[in-house]
Amino acid sequence: MKIISIEYIRLDMPLAIPYTIAYETVMQATNIILKLTTDKGITGWGCAAPDKEVTGETPEMVISMIEHDVMPLLKNQSPFHIARYVHQLRQLWPKASSTLAMVDMALYDLMARKAKLPLYQLLGGYKDKVATSITIGILPLKETLEQTGYFLKKGFTILKLKGGLSVAEDIEKINKMREKYGDSFRLRFDANQGYTPIESIAFIDKVKGAGIEILEQPTKRKREEQLGEVTRNIDVPVMADESMKTLKDAFRLASNNLIDMVNIKLMKVGGILESQHINAVAKAAGMDVMIGCIDECALGISAGLHFALSNPNIEFADLDGNLDLLEDPFIDLFDLRNGILYPSKHAGLGSIKL
Repeated sequence: MKIISIEYIRLDMPLAIPYTIAYETVMQATNIILKLTTDKGITGWGCAAPDKEVTGETPEMVISMIEHDVMPLLKNQSPFHIARYVHQLRQLWPKASSTLAMVDMALYDLMARKAKLPLYQLLGGYKDKVATSITIGILPLKETLEQTGYFLKKGFTILKLKGGLSVAEDIEKINKMREKYGDSFRLRFDANQGYTPIESIAFIDKVKGAGIEILEQPTKRKREEQLGEVTRNIDVPVMADESMKTLKDAFRLASNNLIDMVNIKLMKVGGILESQHINAVAKAAGMDVMIGCIDECALGISAGLHFALSNPNIEFADLDGNLDLLEDPFIDLFDLRNGILYPSKHAGLGSIKL
């Protein structure tokens, strides 16, 4: 079987409600969709979510790499040499992580469709569902509480609050959320690099009655020793996100005991194959793992879901990046019911009609 056709589509998707995090306000997302078709009529689909801050790419860069590198490499080749192709492309673009994820994803999707299996079963098939958090961006207190109530009524049982601009306001929001809505939900907090170590420790002390489950990336990405300082001085698990982009990052953070958890995002690390390597390091180090996302259409979220379901040690998920995207053409790739994600029973990443 050979790849005979390589196509791509640019999706510019506005957000239903723009959101703010510690370092930017996001109003729309651009994804690039890759379609690989073989001489047997089997098609594989991949998604890139370029983000200058997270992946270092622009949509134009992704398209240029498809036209100048992906097409010549894959055209008329067998789709089953995933490790070889990903390695070759990584040599050309060591930091183009969402482009790598797109190619990796499409090849895995194609392989699973050839095997007539959902991708998570091909990858290991450990479980068939996972609970995801839903994210509340940086909003005034009143709107934060309104969003909390809205998501709880929708059936979500895990909320992630974004902060990092004001420690005092973040403390007030956390405590008011618990005061108003009780202990019926799990609560995570992401400072997106907005705190100093002293602020991080003070924050946890002031919200200790709220039962924060995870403190995500409280300090600056380039100051890893600060993550370690926070980790040593609080009893809430500290998770690396922006600090964890490569396999080397995972090894360094783990071997120096700087964190308790890692957030693996396919777009950030370069796809499923690299995520498997990072997950193995985390597992060996006894660290918990979350599968996360950025602003991805349902195709990208589906890939993250299938990866999570194939691994016994991935118990945490934050796969909500598609929920606010308007004009997402990918539907019915998975089910979301009461905050729990269930994969499609179709082969690959699910049934695609595009």
